[in-house]
Amino acid sequence: MELIKEFIKYYKPHKKLFFIDIIAAFFIAIIDLLFPAISRNIINEVLPNHELNQLIKLGFLLLLLFAVSSILKYVVDYWGHVVGVRMEADMRNKLFSHIQTQDIEFFDNTKVGHLMSRIVNDLRDVSELAHHGPEDIFLSLVMLLGSAIILIKIEPTLTVVMYSYVILFVVFAIFKRKKMRDAFREVKKEIAEVNTNLENSLSGVREVKTYTNEDMEYDKFLEGNIRFKNSRENAFKTMAEFSSGMDFLMKALNVLIISFGGYFIIKGRMNYGDFIAFLLYSNLFIQPIKRLTQFTQQFQQGMSGFERYFEIMKIEPKIKDSKNAVTFEGFENVIEYKNVGFKYSDHGECVLDNINLKLKKGNTLALVGPSGGGKTTISNLMPRFYDITNGEILIDNVNIKDMQIKSLREKIGFVQQNIFLFTGSFKDNIIYGNINASFEEVVEAAKNANIHEFIDSLPDKYDTYIGEKGIKLSGGQKQRIAIARVFLKNPPILILDEATSALDNDTEIKIQESLEKLSNGRTTIVIAHRLSTIRNADEIIVITKDGILERGDHNNLLRKEGVYSKLYKSQFKGFIPDKIV
Repeated sequence: MELIKEFIKYYKPHKKLFFIDIIAAFFIAIIDLLFPAISRNIINEVLPNHELNQLIKLGFLLLLLFAVSSILKYVVDYWGHVVGVRMEADMRNKLFSHIQTQDIEFFDNTKVGHLMSRIVNDLRDVSELAHHGPEDIFLSLVMLLGSAIILIKIEPTLTVVMYSYVILFVVFAIFKRKKMRDAFREVKKEIAEVNTNLENSLSGVREVKTYTNEDMEYDKFLEGNIRFKNSRENAFKTMAEFSSGMDFLMKALNVLIISFGGYFIIKGRMNYGDFIAFLLYSNLFIQPIKRLTQFTQQFQQGMSGFERYFEIMKIEPKIKDSKNAVTFEGFENVIEYKNVGFKYSDHGECVLDNINLKLKKGNTLALVGPSGGGKTTISNLMPRFYDITNGEILIDNVNIKDMQIKSLREKIGFVQQNIFLFTGSFKDNIIYGNINASFEEVVEAAKNANIHEFIDSLPDKYDTYIGEKGIKLSGGQKQRIAIARVFLKNPPILILDEATSALDNDTEIKIQESLEKLSNGRTTIVIAHRLSTIRNADEIIVITKDGILERGDHNNLLRKEGVYSKLYKSQFKGFIPDKIV
């Protein structure tokens, strides 16, 4: 019942079109109900009395009514579907917007293909239900009630027999309803799995070809596709059982009416005009039953899609603005991690424990150490991609949990090792850093990132298509675009997460020049694998799974001959090019 209440809410913005659709459907039903009555009058009154003029008048009246009915049917078929399409679009917009509010943890645990399926596939059936559902129910009620009143007047006994027979329809429909619902829910689940496998295979096509695993990917897709095929076959089997059973019951009803009607004619209780009118009305009586059976199928498909939609809509982000959150305008003094602890789940392993850091405005803090020590986690906690388990993170003594998340993230720039570029042009990707920037500002950002000359040498320059996820670019070119994006954003806080670790030495030197220019005047956290890139950091912190082991500047840490010194020497094979002062 909760689902139906939620579903009805989406009609509100489109109530005018909805009522036009319903009114048009109502008059279509009235016209359909008039036809047997006029036919009965023709057979019982006009034809026996040879009233030719009356026959012509009634013929033209029926023609006019059918013309009006056709116009109204156009309204129902077009504007009724428009209502459904607009509701579907509203739901899709709302779902996408809601997904955008979710935490990074949500995306860590949710397959992209599943989300795509819910946004695109599931809502198609919802659109059909939105259009046909209320219309079918309303039309069916009007037709059943209208035909019942008239049929009782024609022959009460036969009407009672016919309506008693309807109990079989109801029992059969209830018996099959749950089975259909479960079958179509399984279809939704399997198409989501197919989408997930497809998205993985196509996105990783280079890896597939590199390792010549086309056959394996085909087998994975084939397995999912077979499950999807089987689930659809089962759903259609259930649907066929339902529709064929209903079809038999309806045809048996016609036999019942003809048999009882013929008996009443033989006994003189009915005349031929009443009998023909009764047959016509019984067909009108069957139409809403057919419509309701079709609606049952449509309802199961549509509501299974809406149920999956509603499942996502009920998920609330764990990380959100506090009630009295303040706008973060920037900071004047220091960023501080105080006794910070973190784990990714309530029952998971502790990733950080009792971490204490201080970073003054304009300074650079470098985090080094083996993989798995929590360096990237520390950087992800400041913009609240994840929330800390213990302790607090302060900016000028204000807890970041008391700041508006959007304003906080606007002041932080990220350059990571794994750069994500959007399908589109150079301009599209650079301007992502500040969508309100002018083209001149985009060019200036590209110059600062040392990518302008390359872009300017291309035939289409900044409008050059870079391929899906920047597939046509080298690693260094992708990094420069990411750096240009951050230049355009111009944040006071900068986080560099192993931004040069995957590059060759020559490219690294050029990228490092751009990063140093980017870091100038900003408060920077650097996560470094190559220790040569952080020699000038104001403070270097060595962090492992056991926590912070060492801290100090480059020269002091070398003098200690501890973990940092060993890491540094191992990278230079024992040769230390720096003069220790």
